[in-house]
This record gives sequence, C-alpha cells and structure tokens, in this order.
Amino acid sequence: MKMVAPWTRFYSNSCCLCCHVRTGTILLGIWYLILNVVVLLILLSALADPDQYHFSSSELGGDFEFMDDANMCIAIAISLLMILICAMATYGAYKQHAAWIIPFFCYQIFDFALNTLVAVTVLVYPSSIQEYIRQLPPDFPYRDDIMSVNSTCLVLIILLFISIILTFKGYLISCVWNCYRYINGRNSSDVLVYVTSNDTTVLLPPYDDATVTGAAKEPPPPYVSA
Repeated sequence: MKMVAPWTRFYSNSCCLCCHVRTGTILLGIWYLILNVVVLLILLSALADPDQYHFSSSELGGDFEFMDDANMCIAIAISLLMILICAMATYGAYKQHAAWIIPFFCYQIFDFALNTLVAVTVLVYPSSIQEYIRQLPPDFPYRDDIMSVNSTCLVLIILLFISIILTFKGYLISCVWNCYRYINGRNSSDVLVYVTSNDTTVLLPPYDDATVTGAAKEPPPPYVSA
C-alpha cells in the first residue's frame, strides 16, 4: 500500500536541470531581479547625465526624441515595479507563500500575450517588417544585409525565432504555475491519500475528526476470566 500526497498526482515538481520547481522559481526570480536592477541603473545614469545617451535626429533617421524626461520617469517606475514583483516572487517561493508568486505569474502571462500579438502581427502583416527596417538609421548594423533578404524568408526566420521564444516563455510559465500549486497544496491540504494495488483510492479523515470519532465509541466490555 503506497501513500501519496494529492499535490503530487496532477503536475510535475521538477523543471530544467532536474531541479525542483520551487528552486527553479527562485532562480528565475533572482535572474529577472538582476536584469531589472541593471536596467534601473542604466536609466538612473541616463537621467543623471542626459548627454551620455543623447542621439541626434540624424542618428535616429528622423525627428524623434530618444528619451525625454517623461519617458525616463515612466521607465524608472516600471523598473521599480518589476524589481518589487521579482523580489516578491523570490521571497514567496523561498518562504512558501503562494500568494506572493501571483504578481510575477500575471506578468509572465502579460509578456507572453504581447509576444503572441507580435507573432500574429508579423504573420498577418508581413510587409510591416520591411517598413520597420526602412525606418532604421542608415548606419544600423546589418541593415542593408537584412533588406537584401527575401521577404518571405525573413518572415519565416522571424516567426521561427518568436516561436522559440514563446515556447521557452511558456515553459517558464508552467514552472512558476507548478510552483504556485505545489506551495498552495502544501499549505492548504493535510489530507493523505492511500492508493491500493487495485487502483482504488481511500481518503483519510482529518486527525481531529478521527480522534473524536474514536473517542465517541463505547469501550469493549472488560475481559472476565473463566
């Protein structure tokens, strides 16, 4: 007779490199946290010294202001929000608080949806890629080489690249979701399941109910020797 916990029956507890989903979520949260801290430092340095990241209209290929104060403040606010979300996910996975992982999971879904919209846009409007490349600065690396590629091949290459990214992002979403279910199951369920050899399942009652039921029964009669 084998005793199995219910939260291990419907999903996997392992992710890449054969580590636990909880460990994978912690590593993923730390990685996103480092990336957003680096982005925040770059934005703060650009805000402190605007001339360092100033691009003229000729360099950008048109009349466009690369990063004004309003856009800079919005980008800094988004970076701070992302740092908070990643820190919450890391802390929630480490301390086994399932609710702290939900904001990071929602961000993953939103990011996946945006990348899916990009793929759909490329598939429906393939000419938009060529228009976007033409708007790049003349000294942009490999601009002429990309323009010389056949438009159909370019669309297929971009769709293949986006498909790989979406597959990887979907795998990371499943890892975080399994971590959430794992922690939520451990915190909310203490009922064990006994699986017998003929595949029948027996649910054990909670310990308090079992002790009360057992105490309510009348004791057996005393043993009297003959």
